[in-house]
Parts: sequence; C-alpha cells; structure tokens
Amino acid sequence: MISARIPGTRALSVAVHVPVGARHERPEEAGIAHFLEHVTFRGTRDWPTSRILSEAIEGVGGTTNAATDRDSTVYWARLPVREAELAIRLLGDLVARPILADAEIAREREIIVEEIRSYRDDPSQHVFTLWDGAWFGPGPMGREIAGEEDGVRGLPAERIRAFWKAGYAPGGLVVAAAGDLPHDRIVELVRDAIGSGDAPPVPWEPVSGDLPVTRVVTEARPTQQAHLAIGLPALRRDHPDQWAMELLTTVLGEGSSSRLFLSVREEAGLAYDIHAFQADHADCGTLQVYAGVDPADMPRAVAAILAELARLRDEPVPAAELEKARRYLIGRLELRLEESRAMAAWLGAQEALHDRVHTLDEAIAALRGVTPDDVTRLAGVLFRDEGLCLAAVAPRGALRGLDRALRLP
Repeated sequence: MISARIPGTRALSVAVHVPVGARHERPEEAGIAHFLEHVTFRGTRDWPTSRILSEAIEGVGGTTNAATDRDSTVYWARLPVREAELAIRLLGDLVARPILADAEIAREREIIVEEIRSYRDDPSQHVFTLWDGAWFGPGPMGREIAGEEDGVRGLPAERIRAFWKAGYAPGGLVVAAAGDLPHDRIVELVRDAIGSGDAPPVPWEPVSGDLPVTRVVTEARPTQQAHLAIGLPALRRDHPDQWAMELLTTVLGEGSSSRLFLSVREEAGLAYDIHAFQADHADCGTLQVYAGVDPADMPRAVAAILAELARLRDEPVPAAELEKARRYLIGRLELRLEESRAMAAWLGAQEALHDRVHTLDEAIAALRGVTPDDVTRLAGVLFRDEGLCLAAVAPRGALRGLDRALRLP
C-alpha cells in the first residue's frame, strides 16, 4: 500500500497492480491475462452485473478501467475524494471477488476477438505486434497481449478461474492512491476491501538467447501509408543508466523539438508522425522508433532514422541541447504528477515493479546528474548493426530491400 496526499484536490485516484501479465502465461494460455482483465468487469460479489458496476462509478461522476501489460495488470478508478470507500470497495471486488461465471466468460469471447481485429486492422498498431514477434520470437514476450482469435475462443473457463486464483491473491497486490486523504484511512479501507497476507510470486521465463530473433519482418497491405518500426536493445528495469536512457530517448524522438521530428518531419518532409519510445522489463529493454511515411519514401525514411541513431552514437550531444531535453522531461513530469491518476500510476508502478520508489525530487536530481558523455557512452554500447530490428506494414513494392538498408552509417 502506497499513497500520496495532494492537499486541496477533490479527485481521488486508486490503482491496484496485479503481479501477472502476458509473460506469466503458458503457451496454451496465450491471452488469458487480458481475458481475465475483461471478464472481471462482467460482475462481482457486490456488483453482480457490468451495468450495476458501471452505474455505481458513473453515478458519482467517476471512471474506472483496467489494462494488461507484459509484466502486470492494473485496475484503476478516479472519482471524487468523498467517494473513497466506493472506489476501494469496487476495485477490491474486481480483483478479489469477481464472479467469473461461465455465461459471462462466453459472452466476453467475441468482444475480445473484435478488439484483436481492431488492432490487426490498424497498421499503425499492428506494426508493433510484428516488431515484438521479430525481436522476441515466439513466446509470451513476442505475441499480441490479447492473444489470437482461435486461442481466445478456446480458453477453458476453468483455466481462466485458475489463473485468477494463482495470480490475484491479496498478498501479492499493490494498491496506490493519490488524493486529499490520510494514508491511515486508505490503509483501513484497503484492508477492509481486499485483505492482506503473503503470496508467492508467479513464475515467468526470462528472455534468453540472441536478440533480435529476426532482423526484418514485413506485411504487405494496400495501404496509403507505410508504417515502420525500427528498434534496438535498451536497458532492463532499474538499470543504473536508466536516467541517461530517458534523456537519450527524449533527445532522439520525444516532442516536436526532438532530432527525429526536426530532421525527418520538418526538414525532409517525410513523416507526419515520428517518435521514439522505450519499454523496460525486469530482464531486458527496447528502444523503438515509429514513423508513418509515403511508401515511396520508405528507403529515405529508414536512412534518415538510422543517421540520427548514428549521430547520437558518434557525436556528443551539445550541452545546450541536453539541457533543453532535461528541462522538457522535468517539466512534463512535474505537470503530469499534478493530476491524481498520474501520481497513483507513478507510485504504484514503482512499488509493484521497481527496486525502489523515487520521489519527484529524487527523479529530478537524477536527471540533472546526467552528462553528455553519459548519453554518448550509452548510445555507443546499444547502437550496433547486429541489434537493429525492423518491422513494416506497406504495399508490397515498398518492402523490397529493407534488409540491405538496415545498417547504421
């Protein structure tokens, strides 16, 4: 249990982090963590239907939802602070007392199938599924988190209930809250709604072998735009260089004054949307660049992205540019954490997944300690030809020669 008091705010946000996600699934369970996240909202002990549940939250102006990732599943609610008991009771029911009835599981199957189809039909989303599969290969880290249609339709109800029992034990949950409420009161409400105790960690297989498994993967579609993802290895969660990695990513492709935005979009006119982002896990991490470009411009776009990666590897970031990126990151963090939901997410993710919880001031101090040499050294370690991986969705003719083009200058 972790909380932050935000004096004067009328909003309360609560997040419950469940320590199971897609990487905790066996091969025959692909998509089960995401399926379970869906079906809990079909009814709980005290709110036995999805309609009653949604009306309880919306009846006070609040919102609630959930999301499944590789490493965990998060349920959250945001509502007026005077409704704190409702928020925590309802979240407690979702994770600790879902009904998981056969009939509701059956109804949810086709809804999830439609969700999977929506991801697949959107090439700007589907390209990341292709990239994950190319980078990690077959297995829980390389497949679509929601699973595949046939697998979702075939998941036995009893197996879904068994996955819940193994992964949702109260002793393994992390509850985070942010709002104008004393910590002791939140602890009391959580204890009453969820309980406490010990829970053994759910096992998962670490990533092993050489990555990427496949350097280039493509899918031909008659799209008007080519969708491109280029990635490299990054850092595992809580790596000592994590703050340098944050600044490297920002300089490269976060915001409209980043290098990729300025060179690929503003100067070359090759893309409307281009950005960089990173993902970190307990044992590995990745850095990816996304771009949506004219299919005829794919070779130029790939070359321009690789040129910016090579520049970060070969040339120290000017002190003024690094300071600009640092101020951007710090300012965005300060502004984001003014909102209760962002603060609950910040605290809960650190408590559930990281080695320690950083305060905002500690994070700012760590960012201020990063030097240009730190960024150059990190890029020199990570940015190598053998680590490059590319996924693309585009018309067939635009996909030729990508393997030969995937070389840093």
